[in-house]
Amino acid sequence: MRVNVTVNGEPKQADDVWEGESLLFLLRERLGLPGSKNACEQGECGSCTVYLDDTPVCSCLVAAGQVQDREVRTVEGLAEGDRLDPVQEAFVEAGAVQCGFCTPGLVVAAHDLLGRVPRPSDPEIREALAGNLCRCTGYEKILDAVRLAAARKADTEGATR
Repeated sequence: MRVNVTVNGEPKQADDVWEGESLLFLLRERLGLPGSKNACEQGECGSCTVYLDDTPVCSCLVAAGQVQDREVRTVEGLAEGDRLDPVQEAFVEAGAVQCGFCTPGLVVAAHDLLGRVPRPSDPEIREALAGNLCRCTGYEKILDAVRLAAARKADTEGATR
């Protein structure tokens, strides 16, 4: 089957897609977007989290055929050109990127959280990231990164008002 999908704002087309193929495989292997990671393939670890029509999903659990004429935003699509998203910057600055395997999913989950809750409490951050596993167990740096991104976004939004 042919799949037409908008990925990170650009229309994309993939041919000869098997109906049971995952969105994760489509993104990584057919469209050349390796940001989303393939870890558990069961929706348990969150490493493959992407936005599908502005809702975070585990791309390993979404069939490629389900994204026909829909919009996908990956971790690569959060940056604007060469400028990282504030959440991406905060992960780098806080040292929250360890082996890096879980990072794309955590960044998308944190990005979604801050879009819904500009100043999240620690329990809200933990709840939002509960579906993302870090095997390096560096959760404190990850929490620091989300707090830093939230503070910077609040400062930026306060300055523009």
